[in-house]
Order: sequence, then C-alpha cells, then structure tokens
Amino acid sequence: MRFIVIFKPTASKELQQLPKKDSDKILEEITLLESNPFPVGCKKLSGEENKWRIRIGDYRVLYEINFEQTFIRIYRIKHRKDVYR
Repeated sequence: MRFIVIFKPTASKELQQLPKKDSDKILEEITLLESNPFPVGCKKLSGEENKWRIRIGDYRVLYEINFEQTFIRIYRIKHRKDVYR
C-alpha cells in the first residue's frame, strides 16, 4: 500500500524555518514514509489512536496516518526540546 504525504500548513512553515541541511534530511525521511509509514525507530504517541513520531537527528516529525484514505498528514516538525509543548 502506498501513502500520500500531506503537510499541515504549520508543519510546512516549521520545515521552511529550519537550516537547509536539516530540512533536506527531514524531507528525505518524510518521503520514505510514502512506502513505509512505520520506519525503524518510529513510536506511537501515547493516548492517540493513529499518531506517530519519527526521530531525525535532534528533530521530531509528528504525523497522523489515515488508513481508509491512505494518506499521512505531517502536523509538527520541531526540535526535540520544543516538539511536545
């Protein structure tokens, strides 16, 4: 099953504000979610039904998986010290 990755506008803005080197690496990892929404090291967020996070260096990407419509919505990209606030 192949997923379509969409960005929430706030996540897109957060990605644009990151240094180019970091944003390139994060985009690379996000692209891999299309074929595998559960990469090695992903963790389910506690208390949430279909929300997960992946770690990319010092950054965290929070995303939600919709299995019925086969899309992944990226809703947060932040440094690890700020992501859960």
